[in-house]
Amino acid sequence: MILAAIDIGSNAARLLICEVIKKGATTEFNKLNLIRIPLRLGFDVFEKGYIGFRKKKMLLNTIDAFSALMKVYEVDHYIACATSAMRDASNSKEIIKEIKADTGIKIDIITGDLEAEIIYENHIAELLDANKSYLYMDVGGGSTEITLYHKAEVAFQKSFDIGTVRLLTNAVADETWEDLKQTLKDISKKYTKITAIGSGGNINKVFSMVNSKTLKSLPIEVIREFYKVLEPLSVDERMHTYNLKKDRADVIVPALKIYANAMKWANIDEIHVPKIGLADGLINHLYEQLK
Repeated sequence: MILAAIDIGSNAARLLICEVIKKGATTEFNKLNLIRIPLRLGFDVFEKGYIGFRKKKMLLNTIDAFSALMKVYEVDHYIACATSAMRDASNSKEIIKEIKADTGIKIDIITGDLEAEIIYENHIAELLDANKSYLYMDVGGGSTEITLYHKAEVAFQKSFDIGTVRLLTNAVADETWEDLKQTLKDISKKYTKITAIGSGGNINKVFSMVNSKTLKSLPIEVIREFYKVLEPLSVDERMHTYNLKKDRADVIVPALKIYANAMKWANIDEIHVPKIGLADGLINHLYEQLK
């Protein structure tokens, strides 16, 4: 069975195509292709409140291309979701209606809480120690989702309107920062020795930049050092010095700021990076629905 997931985020849109193979009691998800298009819808939405004509056209063309690729791969079932930017855009409903009419692709705008829930649906729980506490953090362009797992159960889950594109467009309220800070401090008081797990394109990129085969996690000192080195540089300097794409070079610094602050407030020294994200969670979410 071939499944596909479309994730329309605030910084990029992704299409993940997987082949699902059942082997006895186990299920394998083999990645056939992952396409990422830097639409950057958040730069319109968080500044103007709506998606402008140019970004709308880019989104329509992207979904049209995704639809064609799904036909090429003979996808059996798909799921398409939009997150923070589309949640906030005043014209998102009409755009979604237009996409459905033009491409046949039905897109659902999901809540922040559902996003947090789906992000975790990567069967990662099966790999965790049932006696420990884990804080799962996904930092996107428009929001940050956190999920606390204690003894293999969801103990807390919340989405915060703090994201890389929101920070770049000065669209994060002080109260939202304070809410995240207080939430994580409260968690650190209630649970001890929490292990952090991070997902999202930026933490994945930082982990690959470290380029260490022995390192299985990122210490907070490394995240702080990357921030200290990258923050004073211009976007062009980051691109040329560290071989970053333009749509990564600007958002990586606010992402490091979010992770560093979150880890400090939660009293966490290091973060594991399994290189998964919302698209992976969507595939699993779809598979569970089909079952």
